Amino acid sequence: LQDQFDNLEKHTQWGIDVLEKYIKFVKERTEIELSYAKQLRNLSKKYQPKKNSKEEEEYRYTSTRAFLATLNEMNDYAGQHEVISENMTSLITGELTRYVQELKQERKSHFHDGRKAQQHIETCWKQLEASKRRFERDCKEADRAQQYFEKMDADINVTKADVEKARQQAQLRHQMAEDSKAEYSSTLQKFNSEQHDHYYTHIPNIFQKIQEMEERRIVRIGESMKTFAEVDRQVIPIIGKCLDEITKAAESIDHKNDSQLVIEAYKSGFEPPGDIDFEDFTQPMKRTVSESSLSNSRGDGKSEPKFGGKSKGKLWPFIKKNKGAGPEDFSNLPPEQRRKKLQQKVDELNKDIQKEMDQRDALTKMKDVYIKNPQMGDAASVDHRLAELGQNIEKLRLEVQKFEGWLAEVEGRLPVRTEQARRQSGLYEAQNTSAVNSCAQDRESPDGSYTEEQSQETEMKVPATDFDDEFDDEEPLPTIGTCKALYTFEGQNEGTISVAEGEMLYVIEEDKGDGWTRIRRNEDEEGYVPTSYVEVYLDKNAKGA
Repeated sequence: LQDQFDNLEKHTQWGIDVLEKYIKFVKERTEIELSYAKQLRNLSKKYQPKKNSKEEEEYRYTSTRAFLATLNEMNDYAGQHEVISENMTSLITGELTRYVQELKQERKSHFHDGRKAQQHIETCWKQLEASKRRFERDCKEADRAQQYFEKMDADINVTKADVEKARQQAQLRHQMAEDSKAEYSSTLQKFNSEQHDHYYTHIPNIFQKIQEMEERRIVRIGESMKTFAEVDRQVIPIIGKCLDEITKAAESIDHKNDSQLVIEAYKSGFEPPGDIDFEDFTQPMKRTVSESSLSNSRGDGKSEPKFGGKSKGKLWPFIKKNKGAGPEDFSNLPPEQRRKKLQQKVDELNKDIQKEMDQRDALTKMKDVYIKNPQMGDAASVDHRLAELGQNIEKLRLEVQKFEGWLAEVEGRLPVRTEQARRQSGLYEAQNTSAVNSCAQDRESPDGSYTEEQSQETEMKVPATDFDDEFDDEEPLPTIGTCKALYTFEGQNEGTISVAEGEMLYVIEEDKGDGWTRIRRNEDEEGYVPTSYVEVYLDKNAKGA
């Protein structure tokens, strides 16, 4: 191939192009693997249960737990595709990219040496041609000088001096021709030696290096293809383990256990209704309704309720329930479900109390630091927030007491609620546990928070008129003092009144332990505000009375 220098140059460039094409192919494969892994992770995240949501409760069933395990395994499955991408990037793309750079430098060096050798032999050839032409020219000049001398020598009219001059010129030309001949002979021998070395030593060595370089490139791309397969093969056991875990999760589904969980979740605690007695309309006696009937008599308030004395409307099991938000004490639910809901509410409130207490403890420590190191901050700056946290904790504790009372009532540990407990629950109905300086608080109206749905025992012990008269007096209440609004309060619920910070108002009813004070602005404007929002100045006479 000593005469195929240009073709070899094109072929080796094509080999580098093939290698770069393979690198691009592997790079695109790694991008696909990363994209696939990302989509799998997003899919798994999309179907994960949201914290503190109804979905989280559903994952107590074995079937949904198996689905959750599948989501987690899919996350691990995605991780293996990320491993494929990382290994291909480091073991193939990165290595081959560096090798291509080295290969280009080596190829450039070899072909540079080849061009240099080619230029050298061409230079030698030009020197040979120049020597040859010079020898040819000197020979012709010598012949012409000899002919001129002979002509001059034969001419009798030419002086002896001219003939001698022509003879010397002919000798000089002959000597120049001999020198050119010797130079030409030497140059020719040198060229033949250089040409032999060029075609039998230099060029074969260069081409041998180019061949070795090309063979290394071919071997390297083959090894990269093996690595391409091995990277996939290495993660197959882990992917198989993920699939085995999914199968194991599916086999762990227990339909009997799930059915039992449904029974535990929705059992009401009611006994099935008894037989309905026959009502004989042929008799003149007054028609009565059997105690075991599914419908309760609303006309006869003294009749004993069935189903363990539960409240009206708790009929079992095919009576349609009222839709919409139920009462705060969950009295619209069957006993067992009501107990669970109340216990859940108590637990949530206790968590909120702990959270508020943690914040208070942190602020207290911060205040102590400010007191010891005044340059770090003003200790008085946290007093307002500490006061708010204290108020929040107190309100949450009252909420806990309220719900614990209802829970005890359901579990039979406490007697039926008194009128004061009913009033307190009304004042705190629908009240959230957010900070007290929030302007958009969801509080139930102090004078409209109770529905008629109370237990029959409560209705018999505490008539509804006593409760209603407490808020709907026919005559306006007398003023017992004044108060100053410490903060702005937006009374957005029925029974409350809005006040502005610094406003002076009249007090017509003290806080009865439920956290609310009844105030009046004028004859037509009165309502409740949180006691912590106002500073009360009671009249001595009214207080004494």
